[in-house]
Amino acid sequence: MKIISKSLSDTKKVAEDFIKKLSNQTQSEALVVGLYGDLGSGKTTFTQAIAKIFNIKEDVTSPTFVIEKIYTINDKKFKKLIHIDAYRLDSAKELSALDWERTLGDSKNIIFIEWPERVLEVLPKNHAKIFFKFLSENEREIEI
Repeated sequence: MKIISKSLSDTKKVAEDFIKKLSNQTQSEALVVGLYGDLGSGKTTFTQAIAKIFNIKEDVTSPTFVIEKIYTINDKKFKKLIHIDAYRLDSAKELSALDWERTLGDSKNIIFIEWPERVLEVLPKNHAKIFFKFLSENEREIEI
């Protein structure tokens, strides 16, 4: 499904629909969402919209320099939103320093990874994929 987002409220609506679809799914490990797209295509903005849906009060910014940010969620299904930016990682093995196996093994985690193509070998084969494309200053294409 491809959607053209023309505003932050459009992106938030896409995020809400995405989360609603997840609410009925059960999994034995963390839910991993790969956010694919170039710089400025809307990956962090989408994650910020997800954070608002989960009532996260903290500022959600790109974890480019710290690699990973963890936010506590008060939700029936998820307890932590984990936001990872793999852009600066040289290999998927570097995720092990972030205790990746434990994080992935916890079904109460929802993990959003920007630049997932850099760490594909450690991601679940069936991870959710969202593709972002910059169309103009105020328009993004989002494909789920």
